[in-house]
Amino acid sequence: MSEQYWVVGGRYTDTSFSELEPGEKETRLGPFATHDQANAVWRAKAMETVDEAYARFHIERERHDEFWVVGGEYTDTDFQAMKPGTEERLGPYSRYEDAEKVWKQKSMAAIDDAYVRYRIDQQ
Repeated sequence: MSEQYWVVGGRYTDTSFSELEPGEKETRLGPFATHDQANAVWRAKAMETVDEAYARFHIERERHDEFWVVGGEYTDTDFQAMKPGTEERLGPYSRYEDAEKVWKQKSMAAIDDAYVRYRIDQQ
């Protein structure tokens, strides 16, 4: 299982911090690989808004419990657009090692095709 951290907040209508000011979008900074990295950014954001009573930021932890093997044939070697009908999404796998085995199998099977690429996504 992997974790990542976000610094989340903004300017709110009052000190209940339950509703953002009209027109204000929630700020999400990150992701950060460690709590210490997120904490450093949170401290900087807190100091930046220390004189604003309606501003508040906090740290959210996001956990990834599933791994997916995603890929297929792309339209070119920039790997930005998939060729229609070729995208594969295999999984979920609860362990990274299991997804990695499938990724290796799919990648090795397409090793001679420069337009095919696979990756492991976490969700």
